[in-house]
Amino acid sequence: MDVISLRREFHQYPEVGFTEFRTASRVVEMLTSLGFDVIYGKEAMDADSRRGVPAEEDLQVAYERALRDGANPDILEKMKGGHTAVIGVLRGKGNGSTVAFRFDMDALPIQESQDPDHFPQSDGFGSHYAGNMHACAHDAHTAIGLGLAHKLSKRDFSGTVKLIFQPAEEGVRGAYAIVQKGILDDVDYIFCHHLGTNVPTGEMYGGSSGFLASTKMAAHFYGVPSHAGASPEKGKNALMGAATALLNIHAIPRFSTGATRVNVGVLEGGTAANIIPEYAKMILETRSVSEEANQELERRVKHIIAQSAAMHELRYKIDIIGAAIPIHCDPELVAVAMEEAEHIEGFSSVNGLQESGALGSEDASFMIRRVQERGGKGTYMIIGSDLPAPHHHPKFDIQEEVLPLAVDLLYRIVVRMLSE
Repeated sequence: MDVISLRREFHQYPEVGFTEFRTASRVVEMLTSLGFDVIYGKEAMDADSRRGVPAEEDLQVAYERALRDGANPDILEKMKGGHTAVIGVLRGKGNGSTVAFRFDMDALPIQESQDPDHFPQSDGFGSHYAGNMHACAHDAHTAIGLGLAHKLSKRDFSGTVKLIFQPAEEGVRGAYAIVQKGILDDVDYIFCHHLGTNVPTGEMYGGSSGFLASTKMAAHFYGVPSHAGASPEKGKNALMGAATALLNIHAIPRFSTGATRVNVGVLEGGTAANIIPEYAKMILETRSVSEEANQELERRVKHIIAQSAAMHELRYKIDIIGAAIPIHCDPELVAVAMEEAEHIEGFSSVNGLQESGALGSEDASFMIRRVQERGGKGTYMIIGSDLPAPHHHPKFDIQEEVLPLAVDLLYRIVVRMLSE
């Protein structure tokens, strides 16, 4: 299987969270052809636990686009409404443990660079979807997962392998619903990974720390419209309430117990200069190195929103649209990943725990936590790749030669963990 060609295919069809219809359809087809038992749609995720699901009209547009671009209509039928998780299960020749791997599939709402020095553009596999691109290597992660599936199809192991193809990692939205469905409840070991993240080609880390706990929220403020000149006192200004909340949220003090972050990324409302705004919307996030500190940040934010709404006599609603927790890698699995990487030509530097992460968040944290809570172990590996531009940048790209290295590493881990 040509994992690089697969990556280029996925790169051309970037689908944002919960709209990965074409990508997920291809994953189902390929896993099925390789002899995997495949679980997908509502069977793979708890529908009510999904966070930040796009509007129904956006889901429908993406669904129809996937059909036009060759997605299998029978497979897509089970994914309607954005149920795009796919789980491939393969049982080996004998009894043994269950090992899981997570691969994220979603793209970002970023317009990909059209410059001739951007390799996907110059080599003819740039994004076909205006405004969307794979700017965080999830196209490569999906291809790596299918490359691993191809090598595993020989079934030269004892036990069970679960390959988890996750939607909506961006915004830390998709993993929780898979966990709540019970997909991780029989897993003994879970290995997650990411390409790049400021680690150069040839280097790898058996584990990573530095991921922050995070909560993403959408706050809605509901007021009363009125004429801004003739009767302003008759209105209740939703945008004023949201603006009051914004200023006070950014005034929350930093914590002495560890790094914290808070940010209002979106504030919008109103319809015209002469109308008191009836509605306003705010999208924001909290982050901290400590799960407890993040919970306190979240509590304070919700209190500020409630009091700001009350000050302006507004109704309000808060939706949790994403969340993550810190990741604690098990040293035993960090060591396994390192030892297997040592056997692969192409890894020139093999390291233990990457302790200075990028201070981002990762919802594979919920998968790792669930496995650990039930007595298992997990780790989150970093596989290096030189990058011409940072993650989430219009010129983001990876060094494709690392893809077969990653497949070999994950395959060696399976053989190591599930040898008779």
